[in-house]
Amino acid sequence: MTEREDHAVDRGFIRIGEAPEDWRQMLAKGCWTLLYMLYMATVVGDLTEGHHTVPATVLGWAGLTVFVVVYLFMVLGRRPRGRLSRRQLTTLAGLYVLAVVLALALGSVWLVLLVYVAISAGVMLPMKWALRVIPFVAVSEVVVGLVDGADTTRQLTLVLPTLLGGAAMMGIVQMGRTMRELREARATVAHLAANEERLRLARDLHDLLGHSLSLITLKSELAGRMLPDKPEQAAQQVADIERVSRQALVDVREAVSGFRRPTLDAEIAGARTALAAAGVAAAVDGAIGHADLPPEEEGALAWALREAVTNVVRHSGASRCEVTLGEQGDELCLTVTDNGHGPARPHGNGLTGLAERLALAGGRLETGRGPRGGFRLRACVPLARRPAPEPAEALP
Repeated sequence: MTEREDHAVDRGFIRIGEAPEDWRQMLAKGCWTLLYMLYMATVVGDLTEGHHTVPATVLGWAGLTVFVVVYLFMVLGRRPRGRLSRRQLTTLAGLYVLAVVLALALGSVWLVLLVYVAISAGVMLPMKWALRVIPFVAVSEVVVGLVDGADTTRQLTLVLPTLLGGAAMMGIVQMGRTMRELREARATVAHLAANEERLRLARDLHDLLGHSLSLITLKSELAGRMLPDKPEQAAQQVADIERVSRQALVDVREAVSGFRRPTLDAEIAGARTALAAAGVAAAVDGAIGHADLPPEEEGALAWALREAVTNVVRHSGASRCEVTLGEQGDELCLTVTDNGHGPARPHGNGLTGLAERLALAGGRLETGRGPRGGFRLRACVPLARRPAPEPAEALP
């Protein structure tokens, strides 16, 4: 998912601890905040019903205004991530002190302000700090209530919302953090999948074009040598070049589409053609098809045969190449051996990609010098044995 699409998903949702980005988020956060502000009705009623002197009432209105402004700033503002912000921590401490002072000065009715302090702590603080601060605020509420002479019922009706409100905000913040992490993980998985697809495409194109271009080069050289004296044979080589190039184009298109799965029958025929064109004597031993070989494993062996023959034609300088296919235990192994000069350097991209392709099919790749010199490549894949048929029941 792109950044623009991810932003479109978040638009209009309440993002706790994040500043509103548009009017939808502002409206959603405003409605959510007003729902909690209903607890302020008792405090406003205490000021409007004339329970205090004029100076105390003025002090109460001023303190309530400051409290609400600071509370809204903390809840609707941006919450720090990863570490405590000294400014935010100081603001939260000031909000707590203001709530305690107003409760001690104006009576136990004002203890409701500590509920908002607990909510602010759940929103602003990291989890490990919020788990300590919210119970501390609840205990402070009980202590201040005892000093004000509040009855047990009032204390319970405030302590429970303090704990539950703080815990609810902690849960909402944690849920938002988890959703962000899930979106980031989803983006990472998509990026890794794209990289894997690029690697697959690179391997396929290397195998396809390396083999086809080598064959085209060899046939072009043959056509050039035949052209003065043997025009008919040269024309045949040119026709073969056209056929190979067309097939290479088809293979590239199929590889890009992700639908190409080569078969051993097709690859062995192509191997004979390529080796003959390069003047390498080919000896093929063993059955090419296999009844117990799944398509994925057969495709891996077919790629191995193509890569091995391409290396024989291009790099080995061999005059003979042997291809065998046989079972070894629970594996089917393809062995390609030549009598060339062997590898002159470590594995290139072709063999590295081939090893990765075989590993994906549960197989393995072995390379090294042959028993009589040259180079030997062995690719093995597991066999899927078919269950033995059950004996037919005798008719009565």
